[in-house]
Amino acid sequence: MPRPSTPTPASSDPAYLDGQFLVAMPGMADARFARSVIYVCAHSADGAMGIIVNKPVTDLSMPDLLVQLDVAGEADAIRLRERVGHMPVLMGGPVEGKRGFVLHTDDFHIDQSTLIIDDGICLTATVEILRAIAAGDGPASAVLALGYAGWQAGQLESEIMANGWLNCPADPDLIFHADLAGKYDRALRGNGIDPAMLSVSAGRA
Repeated sequence: MPRPSTPTPASSDPAYLDGQFLVAMPGMADARFARSVIYVCAHSADGAMGIIVNKPVTDLSMPDLLVQLDVAGEADAIRLRERVGHMPVLMGGPVEGKRGFVLHTDDFHIDQSTLIIDDGICLTATVEILRAIAAGDGPASAVLALGYAGWQAGQLESEIMANGWLNCPADPDLIFHADLAGKYDRALRGNGIDPAMLSVSAGRA
Protein backbone atom coordinates (compact mmCIF):
# COMPACT_ATOMS: atom_id res chain seq x y z
CA MET A 1 0.00 0.00 0.00
CA PRO A 2 2.23 2.86 -1.18
CA ARG A 3 1.40 6.35 -0.07
CA PRO A 4 -1.15 7.96 -2.41
CA SER A 5 -0.36 10.98 -4.54
CA THR A 6 -3.12 13.39 -3.54
CA PRO A 7 -3.75 17.12 -3.52
CA THR A 8 -2.25 19.02 -0.62
CA PRO A 9 -4.80 19.48 2.19
CA ALA A 10 -6.16 23.00 2.52
CA SER A 11 -8.35 22.72 5.62
CA SER A 12 -7.50 26.25 6.72
CA ASP A 13 -9.14 27.70 3.60
CA PRO A 14 -12.96 27.78 3.92
CA ALA A 15 -13.26 27.49 0.14
CA TYR A 16 -12.09 23.90 0.36
CA LEU A 17 -13.97 20.91 1.72
CA ASP A 18 -11.30 18.90 3.57
CA GLY A 19 -12.94 17.01 6.40
CA GLN A 20 -16.48 17.37 5.05
CA PHE A 21 -18.97 14.87 3.69
CA LEU A 22 -20.18 14.75 0.13
CA VAL A 23 -23.61 13.13 -0.06
CA ALA A 24 -24.80 12.06 -3.50
CA MET A 25 -27.97 13.79 -4.65
CA PRO A 26 -30.81 11.84 -6.33
CA GLY A 27 -29.77 13.29 -9.69
CA MET A 28 -26.20 11.92 -9.49
CA ALA A 29 -25.39 11.06 -13.09
CA ASP A 30 -22.63 8.55 -12.29
CA ALA A 31 -24.17 5.27 -11.07
CA ARG A 32 -20.92 4.36 -9.29
CA PHE A 33 -21.64 7.13 -6.79
CA ALA A 34 -25.40 6.66 -6.31
CA ARG A 35 -26.31 7.04 -2.61
CA SER A 36 -22.65 7.50 -1.73
CA VAL A 37 -21.33 9.25 1.35
CA ILE A 38 -17.77 10.43 0.71
CA TYR A 39 -15.35 11.78 3.28
CA VAL A 40 -13.17 14.43 1.63
CA CYS A 41 -9.54 13.80 2.58
CA ALA A 42 -7.87 16.49 0.47
CA HIS A 43 -9.13 19.43 -1.55
CA SER A 44 -7.17 22.23 -3.13
CA ALA A 45 -6.92 24.20 -6.36
CA ASP A 46 -5.31 21.08 -7.88
CA GLY A 47 -8.33 18.84 -7.28
CA ALA A 48 -9.83 16.65 -4.60
CA MET A 49 -9.62 13.15 -3.16
CA GLY A 50 -12.09 11.33 -0.92
CA ILE A 51 -13.13 7.93 0.40
CA ILE A 52 -16.61 6.41 0.04
CA VAL A 53 -17.51 5.32 3.58
CA ASN A 54 -20.79 3.46 3.06
CA LYS A 55 -20.19 0.84 0.36
CA PRO A 56 -18.66 -2.51 1.32
CA VAL A 57 -16.59 -4.89 -0.74
CA THR A 58 -18.98 -7.80 -0.34
CA ASP A 59 -16.66 -10.69 -1.16
CA LEU A 60 -13.68 -9.82 1.03
CA SER A 61 -13.31 -9.69 4.80
CA MET A 62 -10.66 -7.82 6.73
CA PRO A 63 -9.07 -11.03 8.12
CA ASP A 64 -8.91 -12.54 4.63
CA LEU A 65 -7.33 -9.39 3.24
CA LEU A 66 -4.66 -9.31 5.95
CA VAL A 67 -3.76 -12.92 5.14
CA GLN A 68 -3.70 -12.20 1.37
CA LEU A 69 -1.32 -9.28 1.95
CA ASP A 70 0.96 -11.45 4.12
CA VAL A 71 0.33 -9.11 7.03
CA ALA A 72 -0.73 -12.17 9.00
CA GLY A 73 -0.45 -15.89 8.48
CA GLU A 74 -3.17 -18.47 7.94
CA ALA A 75 -2.62 -19.69 11.49
CA ASP A 76 -3.69 -16.28 12.78
CA ALA A 77 -7.11 -16.40 11.09
CA ILE A 78 -9.10 -17.16 14.25
CA ARG A 79 -7.37 -14.42 16.25
CA LEU A 80 -7.88 -11.97 13.39
CA ARG A 81 -11.59 -12.75 13.19
CA GLU A 82 -11.93 -11.91 16.87
CA ARG A 83 -9.85 -8.75 16.58
CA VAL A 84 -10.78 -7.24 13.22
CA GLY A 85 -13.62 -9.38 11.92
CA HIS A 86 -16.04 -6.50 12.60
CA MET A 87 -14.06 -4.08 10.42
CA PRO A 88 -15.55 -3.85 6.92
CA VAL A 89 -13.50 -3.56 3.76
CA LEU A 90 -14.97 -0.61 1.88
CA MET A 91 -15.15 0.16 -1.82
CA GLY A 92 -13.47 3.54 -1.43
CA GLY A 93 -13.87 4.67 -5.02
CA PRO A 94 -13.14 3.83 -8.66
CA VAL A 95 -9.54 5.12 -8.73
CA GLU A 96 -6.76 2.59 -8.00
CA GLY A 97 -9.18 0.01 -6.66
CA LYS A 98 -6.46 -2.37 -5.46
CA ARG A 99 -4.72 0.21 -3.28
CA GLY A 100 -5.65 0.34 0.38
CA PHE A 101 -6.42 3.47 2.39
CA VAL A 102 -7.16 3.49 6.12
CA LEU A 103 -9.26 6.25 7.64
CA HIS A 104 -8.68 6.27 11.37
CA THR A 105 -8.74 8.21 14.61
CA ASP A 106 -5.78 10.40 15.50
CA ASP A 107 -4.49 8.15 18.28
CA PHE A 108 -2.27 6.45 15.67
CA HIS A 109 0.36 8.17 13.55
CA ILE A 110 3.21 7.14 11.26
CA ASP A 111 5.72 9.89 10.51
CA GLN A 112 5.69 11.02 6.87
CA SER A 113 2.89 8.57 6.07
CA THR A 114 -0.16 9.70 8.06
CA LEU A 115 -2.18 12.61 6.68
CA ILE A 116 -3.98 14.58 9.39
CA ILE A 117 -7.27 15.73 7.89
CA ASP A 118 -9.69 17.32 10.36
CA ASP A 119 -11.59 16.80 13.61
CA GLY A 120 -9.48 13.89 14.82
CA ILE A 121 -9.55 11.97 11.52
CA CYS A 122 -6.42 10.80 9.69
CA LEU A 123 -5.55 8.87 6.54
CA THR A 124 -2.72 6.36 6.30
CA ALA A 125 -1.96 4.32 3.18
CA THR A 126 1.00 2.16 4.18
CA VAL A 127 1.05 -1.49 5.13
CA GLU A 128 2.49 -0.61 8.55
CA ILE A 129 -0.91 0.46 9.82
CA LEU A 130 -2.38 -2.89 8.78
CA ARG A 131 0.36 -4.68 10.69
CA ALA A 132 -0.46 -2.56 13.73
CA ILE A 133 -4.18 -3.31 13.41
CA ALA A 134 -3.50 -7.04 13.05
CA ALA A 135 -1.32 -6.95 16.15
CA GLY A 136 -3.92 -5.07 18.17
CA ASP A 137 -1.78 -1.92 18.30
CA GLY A 138 -3.67 0.15 15.76
CA PRO A 139 -6.02 3.11 16.16
CA ALA A 140 -9.13 2.92 18.33
CA SER A 141 -11.38 3.23 15.25
CA ALA A 142 -10.55 2.60 11.62
CA VAL A 143 -12.03 1.61 8.27
CA LEU A 144 -10.10 0.18 5.34
CA ALA A 145 -11.05 1.24 1.83
CA LEU A 146 -9.86 -0.10 -1.50
CA GLY A 147 -9.54 2.71 -4.01
CA TYR A 148 -10.63 6.31 -3.76
CA ALA A 149 -12.70 8.97 -5.49
CA GLY A 150 -10.71 11.66 -7.28
CA TRP A 151 -11.51 14.92 -9.03
CA GLN A 152 -9.38 17.10 -11.29
CA ALA A 153 -9.02 20.83 -10.71
CA GLY A 154 -12.45 22.47 -10.66
CA GLN A 155 -14.32 19.20 -11.32
CA LEU A 156 -15.80 18.75 -7.85
CA GLU A 157 -16.90 22.38 -7.68
CA SER A 158 -18.68 21.95 -11.01
CA GLU A 159 -20.45 18.78 -9.85
CA ILE A 160 -21.64 20.51 -6.67
CA MET A 161 -22.94 23.48 -8.65
CA ALA A 162 -24.81 21.02 -10.90
CA ASN A 163 -26.52 19.53 -7.81
CA GLY A 164 -24.61 16.27 -8.03
CA TRP A 165 -23.43 16.53 -4.41
CA LEU A 166 -24.58 17.98 -1.14
CA ASN A 167 -21.59 19.02 0.96
CA CYS A 168 -22.06 19.15 4.72
CA PRO A 169 -20.09 18.84 7.96
CA ALA A 170 -18.76 15.35 8.58
CA ASP A 171 -19.76 13.30 11.62
CA PRO A 172 -16.68 11.34 12.78
CA ASP A 173 -18.89 8.74 14.47
CA LEU A 174 -20.68 8.10 11.19
CA ILE A 175 -17.41 7.42 9.38
CA PHE A 176 -16.70 4.42 11.61
CA HIS A 177 -20.29 3.27 12.23
CA ALA A 178 -20.93 -0.39 11.48
CA ASP A 179 -24.32 0.20 9.81
CA LEU A 180 -23.07 0.90 6.30
CA ALA A 181 -26.52 0.63 4.72
CA GLY A 182 -27.91 3.32 7.02
CA LYS A 183 -25.11 5.87 6.61
CA TYR A 184 -26.67 7.66 3.64
CA ASP A 185 -29.94 8.43 5.39
CA ARG A 186 -28.15 9.22 8.65
CA ALA A 187 -25.84 11.70 6.92
CA LEU A 188 -28.87 13.51 5.51
CA ARG A 189 -30.87 13.46 8.74
CA GLY A 190 -27.83 14.66 10.66
CA ASN A 191 -28.03 17.82 8.59
CA GLY A 192 -31.75 18.30 9.01
CA ILE A 193 -32.78 16.73 5.70
CA ASP A 194 -35.55 14.15 5.39
CA PRO A 195 -34.33 11.63 2.76
CA ALA A 196 -37.91 11.08 1.62
CA MET A 197 -38.26 14.78 0.81
CA LEU A 198 -34.97 15.18 -0.99
CA SER A 199 -35.51 16.10 -4.63
CA VAL A 200 -33.29 16.26 -7.65
CA SER A 201 -33.42 20.03 -7.47
CA ALA A 202 -32.25 20.24 -3.85
CA GLY A 203 -29.46 22.75 -3.42
CA ARG A 204 -26.18 22.94 -1.63
CA ALA A 205 -26.05 22.93 2.15
